[in-house]
Amino acid sequence: MKKLTPAFANKKMDGLEQGMIPNPEKKSWSRLLKGNSDLPMEILILFLLVQFICCLSSIIFPANFRYLSESNISVLLKAIPVLGIISLGIGLLMIAGEFDLSVGANYTFTGIVIATLVESGLSAFLAAPLGLALGVLIGLLNGFLTLRFRIPSFIATLATMLFWQGMTLLYHGATSIRFYPGDIFTNLMAGQIGLMETSFLWFVALSLVFWAVLHRHKFGNHILAVGGNKQAATAIGINPTRVKLAAFGLAGFCAALAGILAASRVGTIQPGQGAGIELRAIAACVVGGVALTGGRGTILGVFLGAGLIYTIEDILLLLRAPGFYLDIFIGILIAGAAIFNQLVRERMVR
Repeated sequence: MKKLTPAFANKKMDGLEQGMIPNPEKKSWSRLLKGNSDLPMEILILFLLVQFICCLSSIIFPANFRYLSESNISVLLKAIPVLGIISLGIGLLMIAGEFDLSVGANYTFTGIVIATLVESGLSAFLAAPLGLALGVLIGLLNGFLTLRFRIPSFIATLATMLFWQGMTLLYHGATSIRFYPGDIFTNLMAGQIGLMETSFLWFVALSLVFWAVLHRHKFGNHILAVGGNKQAATAIGINPTRVKLAAFGLAGFCAALAGILAASRVGTIQPGQGAGIELRAIAACVVGGVALTGGRGTILGVFLGAGLIYTIEDILLLLRAPGFYLDIFIGILIAGAAIFNQLVRERMVR
């Protein structure tokens, strides 16, 4: 492999600062970004089409399909943020080329820790930052195990998932714990502003922050570069270990924040409530156009993917379909999205 001269490396870095992704085959950077714009048209069209059909059906059959009812909209706005916020962290990590299967265990464990701190008399406004810091530390531990010992993140985080599930039972036991943080904290995390849920506003605000980071900041360029081609990113001066560690930490932060929102909304935490949410978060990312191989994806796609999954679940509930139907439709949706993403990737290579 030809060694990069300082001048050539600087030139490549200038291109990276402008939002371009390096490629060892020296293809044009703009070509590599095709299909990775800030506006994922395919998932956006699908999401809007599903919403249009649901709204039209609700207008035509208001008694049998109450999709537009105030209670149903409220349920959707309460349910989407928990999965959506976890999906944001998982999506950023997947774009960097890694996975985290422990976010569900992180989500539960940090929530229980915060609840016990509040129960012991600590203010929720002090307990919540401590819980978020704990979530970040768990994410960084995942990153350390993965990167320091070169273990596939799927295996490393599978191990930590089981570890933190066990730690949850060791720390608190198998019983649920009540969470009474006070009216001010509860309204801030899970209150209502008119018909709008504050938890959904948190989801929207965090999505905007992640969008700015991924699509408008140098760090986002580094994430895309490391996930797309680690060797080329290293050649132009990017530290993949540092970038991936930060992505792991953000995934842990999102899991802890989702735990706080869920606990504030329900008022109780079950030791096993986070089981399976990591797979649903990965599904939301895949449906939203995030490449399983890393290097491609958008925050808007993740946002819409989480919304689409819960919309499908809501449709099935309104139609009184058995619960296992959801798994069938989600499975088909994931397989279809993965196939579509692979076809897009192959077309980009050509």
